[in-house]
Amino acid sequence: MAASPLNVQPSFHDRSNSLPSRQHPITSQIDENLNRLRASQFASTSSSSIGHELTCLQDLYDYVDMLLQLPLTQQALAQEQQRKSVEQLLDASLVLLDVCGTAKDALVRTKECTQELQSVLRRRRGGVEGLGDEVRKYLTSKREVRKAISKASKNLKHMDNKLMSKDGETGAVISTLKQVVAATMGVLQSLLSFISGPEASSRWSLVSKLMHQKRVRCEEEEEKTNAIANAEAALRSFIKSGNVKHIENVQNEIQNSELCIQDLEEGLESFFRRWIKARVTVLNIVNC
Repeated sequence: MAASPLNVQPSFHDRSNSLPSRQHPITSQIDENLNRLRASQFASTSSSSIGHELTCLQDLYDYVDMLLQLPLTQQALAQEQQRKSVEQLLDASLVLLDVCGTAKDALVRTKECTQELQSVLRRRRGGVEGLGDEVRKYLTSKREVRKAISKASKNLKHMDNKLMSKDGETGAVISTLKQVVAATMGVLQSLLSFISGPEASSRWSLVSKLMHQKRVRCEEEEEKTNAIANAEAALRSFIKSGNVKHIENVQNEIQNSELCIQDLEEGLESFFRRWIKARVTVLNIVNC
C-alpha cells in the first residue's frame, strides 16, 4: 500500500500539529478511497464510470467526516498558524459548491428538454415538423448549458492553481484535505465534461499534483459511451436529414439519456449533502 497522506507528505512539510506518525484506521480508509479514485480516473468517461467516481467520492467523504470528528484533527485545524490554509480550503469549497450547482442545473435543464421531447414523440402531433421545432429548442438549451459549464470549468482551473500554490508550510491534516479537494475537482470536471459532451468540451485536463494523476481523454471512445452525447447526435442527425425513419433511433437515445441523467442526479445529490456537511464541520471547528 502507498504511504499514507497523513504520514508522508514531503511537499507539504508535515509539522508537529499533524496526526500521530502511527497511521489511524480512518486515515488508512481515506488513503484507500483516494487510490480508488485515482484508479477510476483512467476509466473511459462513460455514465457508469462517472457514476462510479461519484460513489467513490461519497465513500471518501464519509471517512472525511470521521476524520473531522477526531480531537487531534480539530486541534490541528483550529491552530492560528493554519488559519490561512484552512481559509484557502473554505474558499475552494465555495467554488465547488458553485460548480455543483452548475452541474445540477445543467442536468435538470437537459432532463426537462429530454422529457418534453419524449412527450412530443409520444403524441406525434405536428408530424416531423413539430418534432423539429422541439429538437431545435433542445439544441439551443444545450448551447446555453455549455456556456455555463465552460465558466464553471474555468473557475475550477483557477481554484486548482490557487490551491496548489505552496505559500507556507502545512500539517498533515491540511495536506490530506487538499488531496480530497483535488480529487473532488477532478471528478466534478469529469462530470461537467460528460454533460457538455465531447463535441464542445473545453478539454481541460485537470492534472492534480496532489494526486499525481494524468487524465487522458479519448474523444472517439467518449462518443460511444456518453448517453447524453449520443442523444444529441441522434437529434442533430434527424434535423439534418428530416427523415422520419430516424425517429425510432431518436426515441431510444433520448430514453437512454434520461436514465443516465437520473443516475447522475442521484449520485451528485448524495455527494453534495456530504460536501455540505464537511464544510459546515470545518466552519464550526475554526469558529469555536
